[in-house]
Amino acid sequence: MLKLIFLLLMRIKSIAGMTHSLKYFYTASSEIQNFPDFVVVGLVDDVQIVKYDSITRKTEPTQDWMRKNFDRDYWMSETFTNLLSQYAYKVNIEIAKQRFNQTEGVHVYQNMYGCEWNNETGEVSGYHQYGFDGEDWIIFDMKENRWIAPKLQGLITTNKWNNNRADLEMQKYYFNQICPAWLKKYIDYGRSSLMRTDLPSVSFLQKNSSSPVSCHATGFYPNRAEMIWRKDGEEVHDGVVKGEILPNND
Repeated sequence: MLKLIFLLLMRIKSIAGMTHSLKYFYTASSEIQNFPDFVVVGLVDDVQIVKYDSITRKTEPTQDWMRKNFDRDYWMSETFTNLLSQYAYKVNIEIAKQRFNQTEGVHVYQNMYGCEWNNETGEVSGYHQYGFDGEDWIIFDMKENRWIAPKLQGLITTNKWNNNRADLEMQKYYFNQICPAWLKKYIDYGRSSLMRTDLPSVSFLQKNSSSPVSCHATGFYPNRAEMIWRKDGEEVHDGVVKGEILPNND
């Protein structure tokens, strides 16, 4: 296998000029055993930075640099905000269940929102949507600055929200100004961790001389990476089957 005239390369895509992201997931559920009925998680560049759930009733940092840069008052304030959200989402999931005429059984109601910022071009974009049982229910159209309803059951809500011009302007301001500002702050606080580059360790496996060669890479960061084969300086695609990048504890 080692005599092959192929060269394996691991391309870690540049982090110097990249798009950073800030995402929040609010999840309310009903009749799921051994699971909190309300959970909040926040992520920067897909790295979890904060958590809250209805069992602990505490908003807590999940990264050392978050714990270091925000004081006790901040976490108490975030806990109070999430506690209010917990009660609101308990009502929201019941409303959704009635709208879909599904009052019994396991159900999940989610709010997902966030923004992206390209630190090279300065371009900012955002998204905000609600889902029920894994399907989009209500989506905020950033370009049109209005709510849309992929499902008929969401029309009552979108019509109500679209008549609140002050709230629509607040949505626009949040995703264009506030969210990117917090994202930049988090990137700055977590720079040593979020902006690092770790090279991969690579392993090969071949059962016998006629079987395919498998290659596995792990331990690299960021996760924006691509593994390629080259022969005589040219990329090889024939006979190459690429797997997906899977998240690991690190």
